[in-house]
Amino acid sequence: AFLNLTGPNEVKGVWKGSTTLPCAYVPVKDFVQQTLVWMVVHDQSSGTIFRRDGSGDHILLSEYRGRVSVLKDAPGNVSLHIQNLEISDRGTYTCQVTWRASNNSLMARETTMKVEVVKVAATKPIIRAGELGLTVPAGARTSLTCVADGSPPISYRWFRRAPGGTALLLSSRAELAWDSLQPSDTGTYFCEAQNR
Repeated sequence: AFLNLTGPNEVKGVWKGSTTLPCAYVPVKDFVQQTLVWMVVHDQSSGTIFRRDGSGDHILLSEYRGRVSVLKDAPGNVSLHIQNLEISDRGTYTCQVTWRASNNSLMARETTMKVEVVKVAATKPIIRAGELGLTVPAGARTSLTCVADGSPPISYRWFRRAPGGTALLLSSRAELAWDSLQPSDTGTYFCEAQNR
């Protein structure tokens, strides 16, 4: 059986934004993932960030608590997601997986990548225009998504224009969704994007 971890050599992230450190393998029958470990080497320090084993997920370096995660129930995808990137997150990261074979032997593979965190000039969010004048049949499911370019983090709000020039706040998320459209949903909707 050929088990190989694949990942890039380098990952760039933006300060205060989020990034994914890709690491993946193609699952092979008779090989069961035993442990997944993500390690980091910084200029001054090193350590184990994340460990997944039979007892669950463990975040071992306190400066990553609440900021890192690995997808669950995604066989072969062991990528590390980091939120709210700090300049101090730059370093060399290693993804290491150990499998147990049906004959109980263990096999380990690892892949290493360099992570760079860059500061970008702060820019105001600019909303990318969506379609105008959307016509959708009654009873259909649909959604409107607001996408803006600018310095993260960006927060979104959806409004519906109400009579008299007032605006009704509908959602504080990037997506506004309807399960079953009604004729009464006809109207003008707009989104607002905001960052620091």
